[in-house]
Amino acid sequence: MKIAMLSPIAWRTPPVHYGPWEQVTSLLTEELIKNGVEVTLFATGNSITEATLQAVCPTGYEEDKGIDAKVWECLHISECFENANEFDIIHNQFDFLPLSYSKLVNTPVVSTIHGLSSPKILPVYKKYNKHTHYVSISNADRSPELDYITTIHHGIDLSQFTFNANPEDYLLYYGRIHHDKGTKEAVEIAKALDKRLIIAGIIQDEHYFKEHIVPYLKAKKIEYIGSVGPEKRNELLANASVLLHPINFNEPFGLSIVEAMACGTPVIAFNKGSMPELIDDNKNGFLVNDIDEAIEKVKHIDSINRTDCRKKVEQQFSKERMCEKYIELYKQILNK
Repeated sequence: MKIAMLSPIAWRTPPVHYGPWEQVTSLLTEELIKNGVEVTLFATGNSITEATLQAVCPTGYEEDKGIDAKVWECLHISECFENANEFDIIHNQFDFLPLSYSKLVNTPVVSTIHGLSSPKILPVYKKYNKHTHYVSISNADRSPELDYITTIHHGIDLSQFTFNANPEDYLLYYGRIHHDKGTKEAVEIAKALDKRLIIAGIIQDEHYFKEHIVPYLKAKKIEYIGSVGPEKRNELLANASVLLHPINFNEPFGLSIVEAMACGTPVIAFNKGSMPELIDDNKNGFLVNDIDEAIEKVKHIDSINRTDCRKKVEQQFSKERMCEKYIELYKQILNK
């Protein structure tokens, strides 16, 4: 079986810090290789992989602002589809633009929809609905206007996350600094409880950060430490008493939730989007509706057995399970 894996090129695959789509693409690619699947990874030239790397863009356009995103996305996608006849399946992890090439080739195209960034892009997905195979990353993140061949939850590399039964006494916010992700709400929860909060992640909205976060930053109380790499991420997640995830949108998945639980750290999340598929309420965290409920649940976080958090990830969100599901899907498509 020969698979063309089309990764985004905003960041390196795998990313150094932020880059969830690239991260999932990398994990799947490397696991497919371990399972004897022949994979060519179309990604940035500085990507790291055991697959055959085919690259036209040297680095991610978020890493080098001198790179014109539209120009290099065009070159990147065309490079993959111009070589389509070399592959049994093209697996599109890139979003909607590659769909416009799909009718020009005979190779089946699988598209993992990592989330619809805007209703404005839906017409593209609708146009190619009957021609390609759409995979949703959660049952919650499905448009009623599209057909899906299956849902496959993201998986993580459990060896990268250390289980810790005895955490420190701090709250953690780990994610983009943006209204959607609820950074402001996390600060309000910490202030109400007079607890230490560590904030880690890229600043996606500078105005939001300066208005709602900066005024409350204080050493050993509410701290922003920037974006972190894998080693620091593991340390932060494993030592936190709880991960706060007070989102303001219907999140398609939530890698940080699964990563926290892999360390044994329970999650308190606003009950939106895919959260009920990741969190079993009162088992590996709490699903809440507002800040007041979140504050109350932090007080009872010790009632969560951290071992149960780890077990949930081992059973449902490993990279091995994700890979197994995709191999089953590839075989299903090729045997039609």
